[in-house]
Amino acid sequence: MFSKLITYIKLLRITSWAKNFFVFVPLIFAKQLFNRAEFFEVVLGFILFSVAASSIYVVNDISDAKRDAIHPLKKNRPIASGLLSVKEAKYAAAILFLATALISFSVNLSFAAIVWAYVLLNILYSNYLKQIVIVDIFCIALGFMLRVIGGAAIISVNISSWLILTTLFLSLFLAVMKRRVEIATSEKAVVQRNVLKDYSLSFIDQISSITGGGVIISYALYTVSERTVLMFGSEYFVSTTIFVIFGIFRYMYLVFKKDKGENVVDALFTDLPMIINAFFYICTVIIFIYNR
Repeated sequence: MFSKLITYIKLLRITSWAKNFFVFVPLIFAKQLFNRAEFFEVVLGFILFSVAASSIYVVNDISDAKRDAIHPLKKNRPIASGLLSVKEAKYAAAILFLATALISFSVNLSFAAIVWAYVLLNILYSNYLKQIVIVDIFCIALGFMLRVIGGAAIISVNISSWLILTTLFLSLFLAVMKRRVEIATSEKAVVQRNVLKDYSLSFIDQISSITGGGVIISYALYTVSERTVLMFGSEYFVSTTIFVIFGIFRYMYLVFKKDKGENVVDALFTDLPMIINAFFYICTVIIFIYNR
């Protein structure tokens, strides 16, 4: 019984919920992090996005079970490994979709609409869009953007266009890095994901340079924009760009030299320099934003 429960927990991919912390970005940059009411609204939004994401993970695992079975890592997933039957997984997905619907009534309409747009996007991605070159990485990127936009919607604040652009470039960067690792680390990459036949390492490397540079430039412009300087009362917020530059370069190192990055969460939270950089970035940002 206990082992079955553990299997179901693995099916939910709880470690991937870390991606949903993007909903906290508007809360932090809107100077509302220590507003208890707003904070708990975003926590509820995080929970809703996490449950919705898990429902999509289950649907994806059902759809990709045969391809996952030949993947060196994904073969250990509950459905691909045979620990859970497709029927059991469908029941789990139904429960998660029901939970998503019920929690949706606890948040404002705008945020609920964004969450269901995310669900619809991922259903389309799983069945059709992931087979279309370039469109597939934009779908992944849009998922991250919906989290940030949702984070702003749930507390009814406006978010800087530069911050949205930063999120767009960052999510495209992470998506294309994922594709690079998939191609570079598996001889059966095309069998596991058909769209990879339309990519090449040189093509992906060019996209990664563009999107990585886009992250740095967009974030730098956000830090020096008139709105940001007036809101935070400091012209020195631009200094936080150094952490962003290091993070992009370090992530490229992990992908190009260590073949990490297929799982974004594992790459970010198992590399000590990346963890230290993220810690100092968060601390510095909070000091700059909340020092008045």
